[in-house]
Amino acid sequence: MAGTTVAEVRAELTELEDPKMREVNERRGDDHGVNLGKLRALAKRLKKQQELAGELWKTGDTAARLLALLVCRPKAFERDELDVMLREARAPKVHDWLVNYVVKKNPHSEELRLAWFADPDPVVASAGWALATERVAKQPEGLDLSGLLDVVEADMKDAPDRLQWAMNHCLAQIGIEHPEYRARALDIGERLEVLKDYPTPPGCTSPFAPAWITEMVRRRDDQTVS
Repeated sequence: MAGTTVAEVRAELTELEDPKMREVNERRGDDHGVNLGKLRALAKRLKKQQELAGELWKTGDTAARLLALLVCRPKAFERDELDVMLREARAPKVHDWLVNYVVKKNPHSEELRLAWFADPDPVVASAGWALATERVAKQPEGLDLSGLLDVVEADMKDAPDRLQWAMNHCLAQIGIEHPEYRARALDIGERLEVLKDYPTPPGCTSPFAPAWITEMVRRRDDQTVS
């Protein structure tokens, strides 16, 4: 579907809009009513179109921006472009997809991790922590894991929600992936009690770091034995 115009795409997004879904999403801060499965199906039809992605992003519309992140070419963005986009991405789902689907695949991801990590804007800083968590799991060489735990221990308890969530994920990932830091990660989680009472559906793993770490390590041990 090369050559598709922004107007045509936005008309299709309007047809996919579901008022009930919008109501549910808006409770989470995401101002759109498009089923994400249908959005992905549309992206699959459109295929990769970097120019179209840029035009969709410029509309400022949340559904259009989510689609843009699915049809863009992650490696095509310059560092400063991604920095501007992240600071514009206030809807949680747009922020999440931008970091996970685009920034993590971009050659400037490490530069951006360092730039965002201590940003005074907690939403921007949360992206830095998300990139740190990615490295904790996949490329920990050269990463100061003890230093990350120091910051978590000092700042996570009183951090704003989205930053707190990202720091907690990093804490859990360190405990899961690095046995030499597991006892300290568990201790920090127990003392800070962040997300300890988070409502968790049956069969799901709690985001409370000690429970999360313990469960994931148990699963790995079970797989090793079997």
